[in-house]
Amino acid sequence: MRNPRIYQAQTFEIGQTQVLNADAFGHIVRVLRLKDGDDITLFNGIAEQEGYFEYQARLCNVTKKSANVDIITKNIVENESPLNIHLAQGISRGERMDFTLQKSVELGINTITPIFSERCNVKLSGERLEKKHQQWQKIVISACEQSGRCTVPIVALPIYLDDWLQQESSALKLNLHPKAQHSIMSLPIENQRVRLLIGPEGGLSDDEIARANTAGFHDVLLGPRVLRTETAALTAITALQCRYGDLN
Repeated sequence: MRNPRIYQAQTFEIGQTQVLNADAFGHIVRVLRLKDGDDITLFNGIAEQEGYFEYQARLCNVTKKSANVDIITKNIVENESPLNIHLAQGISRGERMDFTLQKSVELGINTITPIFSERCNVKLSGERLEKKHQQWQKIVISACEQSGRCTVPIVALPIYLDDWLQQESSALKLNLHPKAQHSIMSLPIENQRVRLLIGPEGGLSDDEIARANTAGFHDVLLGPRVLRTETAALTAITALQCRYGDLN
């Protein structure tokens, strides 16, 4: 079995023996059935002076209810894109939103804000909204474990589109629009930050697009075909990473 990568939000020091948290224990011992002496890789998403690290560790003191790890070595990980992308994603139904979050993390997204808009058919509030937000953050963490990232993107609390448009930012602001005049690949970029707006399954309304334009967003085109919301987000991120980031 390959060495699994596990996120655990705490500091690590070489030579320490530390307790696995409940989520890590459940996955490593109960699901993967690893035992004393097996190797795992840990990361914590905490930036040190030199950057982000992952830690080689070895399981010890494994019981039915808990397990420890010995921290053996640490290695710097430098696989973050130079392009910082903040995705505002119109909330979609079912597994489509989960899929968008997972794959956008693999492609190097930095921040994700789920957006309520006029044509968003998903109703979330109160406890249900809180649970959904926690689920989305866990999906992001799992995607980091799989993709080798040590930086954990933030899933912001869902907000309404107009509230997100009013946030101050010096980033290049882009809105995908099937009738736009300019290709996403032809735009100049003045810094390494982008705010990317993707509508929900029904798209943004004309009024919402106009308000985005007023807030400084440029309408851009991906191609001659109309893409589903999850396809549009991932295609746009890929195009941006190819042109300005680290996909080549």
